[in-house]
Amino acid sequence: MGSPGTCNGLVLNSKTIRMSKSFDIGLEALAAGSSGATPTRAATQIAGAASTDVAAFSGSPAAPNGKSFYIETFGCQMNAHDSEKVAGVLLARGYSAADSMAQADLVLYNTCSIREKAAQKVFSRLGEMRYASPRKIIAVLGCVAQQEGEEIFERAPWVSLVCGSASYRKLPDLVAQLEEGGRRITGLDLDTDETFETEITRRDNPIRAYITIIEGCDYACSYCVVPHTRGPERSRASASVLAEARRLAGAGYTEVQLLGQTVNSYRDSSPHGLSFVELLREVAAVDGIRRVRFTTSHPNDFHREIVEAIDATPELCDHVHLPVQSGSTPILRAMRRTYTRDEYLEKISWIRAARRPISITSDVIVGFPGETEKDFEETIALLETVGYDGVFSFKYSPRPNTSATDMPDAIPEEEKSKRLAILMDRQRQIQIARNEKLVGGAFEVLVDGRHESHNQWAGRTTSNRPVNFTSPLQSLLGEYVQVKITRASANSVAGEQVL
Repeated sequence: MGSPGTCNGLVLNSKTIRMSKSFDIGLEALAAGSSGATPTRAATQIAGAASTDVAAFSGSPAAPNGKSFYIETFGCQMNAHDSEKVAGVLLARGYSAADSMAQADLVLYNTCSIREKAAQKVFSRLGEMRYASPRKIIAVLGCVAQQEGEEIFERAPWVSLVCGSASYRKLPDLVAQLEEGGRRITGLDLDTDETFETEITRRDNPIRAYITIIEGCDYACSYCVVPHTRGPERSRASASVLAEARRLAGAGYTEVQLLGQTVNSYRDSSPHGLSFVELLREVAAVDGIRRVRFTTSHPNDFHREIVEAIDATPELCDHVHLPVQSGSTPILRAMRRTYTRDEYLEKISWIRAARRPISITSDVIVGFPGETEKDFEETIALLETVGYDGVFSFKYSPRPNTSATDMPDAIPEEEKSKRLAILMDRQRQIQIARNEKLVGGAFEVLVDGRHESHNQWAGRTTSNRPVNFTSPLQSLLGEYVQVKITRASANSVAGEQVL
């Protein structure tokens, strides 16, 4: 499982989802995070960008019903993609997307509870809706919904629907109850073998597309709420995953990202019985797909075959996000992480021995209960040993329904903050040194943004490194270009297009 600041390594963001041709490339900021990076925002409109995955819809969207919706999303890529699918459910029922919360008949908050601050932000948003029109329907979805359950109705009586992500498959029926005037409706079932699939998925990013291959988690990390909020691990049938990849390629997408709380724990639920590596190879072989990413991997299920597949398959991006959480074996044991420091470093050695240079990013928690100075120093030493290209680092945050909440030897907040600052500073130095080694080299970049104020284009390498560059050419969004790196910073590199 991931850290309190990530949903099993998936990048946390707060994003409003609505029918717009603009897009936020901060959603893809896996190489950024708390090591000091600031998500990049594409300040541009993409002419002709598809807002719905039309190819994924077997029929025609329902006729407009005169009602509109607005979704605000908190959390990781899984939440962002869930919001795309929730929007698809509503579009299929004839809803239209409102430009603002004030204009919407149905307001949905898709929530994250990985950190206490994220959950507090949701209730702050709900407080703002206290005096909204009684005709406006308010819904709370996602992890906070599952965690708090019907208590949300007591804290915010104006909320009409509370639905956890494991019950999203029931959304059409739940929305129908709302349309019939129902109130205090819940979808909080965790006992399911089904994954969340929809007839139509609205795609909010015209450059990259997400494909969920596994939902929930069967691990029991002592600090993590995911098993409680997203339910048990369940994998999609490989045929369904591959069909979605082909539809996306047919719609013009060349980069897809496979998602899951523990994505490499994937086990095909169909008679085909594909392993995770076999699925990676199949998706990479889809005609039109040039890049395949996956996040996030659990070290326990990270096998040498994954590295071998990346080495042998150019379409598989040379980037692995492998959360470590701590460099101390005693702390890893207290976290119930199922591996030791040495076992984790062995997996890193497989990656470093690959023929392709594979970038590595990770998650780290500081200030876990009982973490001594020696434990923390071992984490700093691990950063230096691995040489991560990016780290999401967070102070430990106690969460409800986790065993770590009641552990003794809690670390004072002041000490947590001190350790976090030390770790972030050291990781920043590591990233500067690693990025400076790229100066003078040329790399393929998928262009996904434009910074008008700096007259620069933005994009990412196959190793997921952010690149800002100049070019005399126009209309580069969505194009693959070669960029020569001329300078480096901690969180990105810059250069000029090679013509």
